[in-house]
Formats: sequence, C-alpha cells, structure tokens
Amino acid sequence: MEIQELKALIKQTMREVLQEERLRLCQILIPYISNDEQRELEAEFGVPSDDADELIDMTDWVRYGNKISQKSD
Repeated sequence: MEIQELKALIKQTMREVLQEERLRLCQILIPYISNDEQRELEAEFGVPSDDADELIDMTDWVRYGNKISQKSD
C-alpha cells in the first residue's frame, strides 16, 4: 500500500469517527422531556402548523453531513 493510499484511508477513517462522535455529542446535549412536559409545552406555546411552505426537511442534510445538493424547483 502506497503512502498516499494510506493517508487517504486514515483521513477517511478519521472523518467517519469524528462524524460519529459529533452525532453522539448532539444526542447527549439534546435534553429529554417526558410526554407530560411535551404536553405542557404544547399547551403554553401551541403546536406548529403543517404548512409545508415554511418547513424544510433537514433529514438528508443531517444524515449526509451537510453535503447534499440543492434541489431546484
């Protein structure tokens, strides 16, 4: 295995590890709330509407590490 290939392999592995650790940190930092707490929040602040024009689905952005292409309408 050449040095460049080894460097590329190490670099990719480090990216994967850092991404996993970043996601784990995000999970740790997001506070848990019970169903009762959620109901209290919804009673006090309301529930967001289902207006699709105002919502952006960020699932793929999070899943692929903010490297998705922009869709054109």
